[in-house]
Parts: sequence; C-alpha cells; structure tokens
Amino acid sequence: MKRFAQKHVFITGGAMSIGFEIARQFASEGALVSLYDRDRKALDEAVEKLRTSGYAVNGFCGDVADQTQVDAAVASAEGAAPIDILVNNAGICLVTPFLNISAEEWHRTIGVNLTGAFYVAQSVCRRMAKRKRGVVLNMSSKNGLDGEFGHAHYNASKAGLVLLTKTIAIELAHLGIRSNAVCPGYVRTAINLAVDSDAFVAEFAERYIPLNRVGTVGEIAPVFLFLASDEASFITGQTFVVDGGQLAGQKPWPELLTQIKL
Repeated sequence: MKRFAQKHVFITGGAMSIGFEIARQFASEGALVSLYDRDRKALDEAVEKLRTSGYAVNGFCGDVADQTQVDAAVASAEGAAPIDILVNNAGICLVTPFLNISAEEWHRTIGVNLTGAFYVAQSVCRRMAKRKRGVVLNMSSKNGLDGEFGHAHYNASKAGLVLLTKTIAIELAHLGIRSNAVCPGYVRTAINLAVDSDAFVAEFAERYIPLNRVGTVGEIAPVFLFLASDEASFITGQTFVVDGGQLAGQKPWPELLTQIKL
C-alpha cells in the first residue's frame, strides 16, 4: 500500500512551483489532493496535469486572505473526504526596502503569508480536532529565522508563521494534531527563474551557501511528506531548515579551506 493511501491532503498555493511539487509527490504516494489557489488558470492546469497522470485531485479557487472564501473551500474539500494533512504553502514575496514599504504592501504580505495561514489552519483544525487526528505543515522560510534586505514584511510574516506553528503544536497536541514548519533557503522556482539571472544565482550560491548551489523544488517536497508520515509521529512544534547550510554559519573563505589536511 502506498504511504498516503486513503489520506486527504489540502494544499494552499498548490497550483505552481513548490506547492505543485508537494501536491504531485503526495498524489504519487496515493493521497487524495485538494489544491487551493487564487490563480484560476494555473489551478485548472495543475488539476488537469495531475489527473492526466492518474492522480485523485480536486481544485478550489480562492484567496487565503479572505476568511469567507477559505471556510467555503475547506467545507467543500471536506465534502469529498476528511482532511488529514494541511500544507499551508500559499505566500507572496515582494522586495522593497523597509523605508519604502507602503501600508498596503505590508498588509497584503502579512495578510497572505501569516493571516491567511491562520485562517486556513483554524478552519481545518476545527474539523481535525473533532476527529482527534491531523497534521499541519506550514511553509515558513529561512527568512523567518534571519533578516534580509528588502524583505521586512516577508521576514516578519515568515517569523510569525514559525511561532504560529509552535503554538498550534502545544495547544492541539492533546487532540492528536501535530504541527511543524519547513524553512527553505534559496530554491530555484519558475518565479525567480524569470527574475534572477544565472550569473546572480551562481554568485549567490558561491557567496552564501556551503553546498555551493541553490535548492530545487524536488528537494523541498520530500520534507513535507516525511513530516506528514507515520515516521514523524513523535515530531511536533519543530522548524526544519532546508537551505544547503546557509544558516549554519558564515561560509569560510576559499583560502581557509586549503588548510584542511585530508
């Protein structure tokens, strides 16, 4: 039997990039997948792609920052089957220096990345609590653990998500609900492929990442599958960093590496 047979996974921001890869991997392991995304065209394409591969998938269009839309989508998804696993992946990242961030940009970022995750988690967990089982997985970021220029609103939202994760864990553990967060570093996605040049990516990796490369969506998704699985049944309230070693400490200068005697 496949690892997630007879399990229902609800994934926000699941139409593209990391969210879609998480959905694809859960579906390949036998799960019924419900995708929630505000981009109708991308959502329809993602659903069609997964169904063409023979996977069980449903799509729900809406904005995580709208509580009414969230509740309606969760209720519809639950009509197909009880949600066993929530992946709060929806998020936006706008690059603006702190002194130039408008109130509108601040509220939109916090609204999607943090408030939206709260709306979805609360709606899903109210149902999980009655069944006394469930897993909540929140997509935070390495930026939720340290700062980065131009990302004050994004950094704040992802840091808030880490503490929301921990609080859900301690409040709902007695109801059989586990909650963990995943914090990716720089991951090559369709969005940053369109913005960052190959030269920028190579220089970034060389300067900041000990493994000397950026990550891929295929390296992030398996962490979610592990944390949702029975193998992680004693893990809750934790933050998992997947960043090629970026947050481990300052990367050594090449000259220092020559001092290592093999």
